Amino acid sequence: MALQIDAYLQRIGYAGERAPMLDTLRALQRAHMLNVPFENVNVWTGVPIVTDERTLFEKIVVRRRGGFCYELNGLFATLLRALGFDVTLLAARVVNGAGEVGPEFDHLTLLVQLDPSTGSGRWLSDVGFGDSFIEPLRLDDEREQVQASGAYRISHDDAQWVMLARVVDEWKPQYYFTLQPRRIEDFAEMCVFHQSSPQSPFTHKRVCSRATHEGRITLSDMRLIVTCNGERDERVLQSEDDVRVTLREQFGIEV
Repeated sequence: MALQIDAYLQRIGYAGERAPMLDTLRALQRAHMLNVPFENVNVWTGVPIVTDERTLFEKIVVRRRGGFCYELNGLFATLLRALGFDVTLLAARVVNGAGEVGPEFDHLTLLVQLDPSTGSGRWLSDVGFGDSFIEPLRLDDEREQVQASGAYRISHDDAQWVMLARVVDEWKPQYYFTLQPRRIEDFAEMCVFHQSSPQSPFTHKRVCSRATHEGRITLSDMRLIVTCNGERDERVLQSEDDVRVTLREQFGIEV
């Protein structure tokens, strides 16, 4: 396990503190978001996505690929536990651009509970939601939480929780979740759905995206979108060869 931890930390470019405390969690999530892309390339190349730990480690760490939520958060939870963090898998329902709420197990996110004696409390951690919060969000705080990637809030009504992002001047829900503990196996049916169903957004377009120190870089079908210090640049790629070169040069992915 020590060798696997070393390899994983090298993969995400992390060489800092390993003790299970808030600063470590923040730094680990940020490093992960900067170095491991959110991508669905396997869906488009017809390679099945499975979520057992060995396969995820081989794909993300050894072959230096990315993945979507079940893969990225699934393996990140394994790393955090190996480092001594208290991690719970949570099921979430994603809100799409039309305001429609997805089914249960639509998204996998993480609850990390830190030592209450330090005052750190409970945190929502997520490295598998694409363009989203780059550091964990304090769960038990309904105030605005501002990061370089944007402004976010978490609120709840009894057992129903919601993570919101500020879009221009409006707070928009991103996903709903509960704190009921889940297992990775609970997400298997929706993992298959998102690889195969015409109702899944992942079968509609190819996407590969990662955070950068200045913003974000995203491949969306044939469009390459680069956001740098608030300035957006977009260009259309001319061929599948251009796509393969972009995946290799910008994301380290060989297709």
